[in-house]
Amino acid sequence: MIPAGYMYKRVSERPDWLNSAQVDDIYSVSGCISNDFDDWVSYWKHNGYWLFDTPHVIETIAADNQISLANMTLFFYEVYELQWDDDARQWGPFAPEASFGTNVQAPQRATLEGFDVTSFSTQNSAECSPLSCNHMAAEIAVNRHCLVSSFEAAKALVEAGAFDGCEPGPYRIFAVYRVERGPAGVAARGAAGA
Repeated sequence: MIPAGYMYKRVSERPDWLNSAQVDDIYSVSGCISNDFDDWVSYWKHNGYWLFDTPHVIETIAADNQISLANMTLFFYEVYELQWDDDARQWGPFAPEASFGTNVQAPQRATLEGFDVTSFSTQNSAECSPLSCNHMAAEIAVNRHCLVSSFEAAKALVEAGAFDGCEPGPYRIFAVYRVERGPAGVAARGAAGA
């Protein structure tokens, strides 16, 4: 797994239309249900994985643009080094966008919450997470955050075609970590690498 970066998100409770009793809220990489902190692409501060190298980058954007992060959750992501080509039915390489610098600083304190599968038809930012966006959590065993419990399970689901017809691929697998935040409401300096 490759360190991919950070995102602050407004975590949404399980929508009424997602018929999955075991799900309490949505920790998906996608911003479709649990929204990212802002329409952040226009700031052009993201890295080649279309995430952020440190929480400090996001916190600076938020401070400069009067965006409150107080009720948001900070996530750190790792991504599997290969992506699934749903047409060729095989794993293949991908790389971060070379025109953006990528220097991710991993957190010292973070909790692994599970694994998400996300579509990348445009090969830049995360698009949809079929577990939540396409209601697949109603058919697939997920945890209370609408994530698969292990990398092996997520990889097996992708290879078995569990997400066929959900969204155009390719698909990438992400490890989703919740990062501890300090008492001031921002990432703890030791955990953030800021």
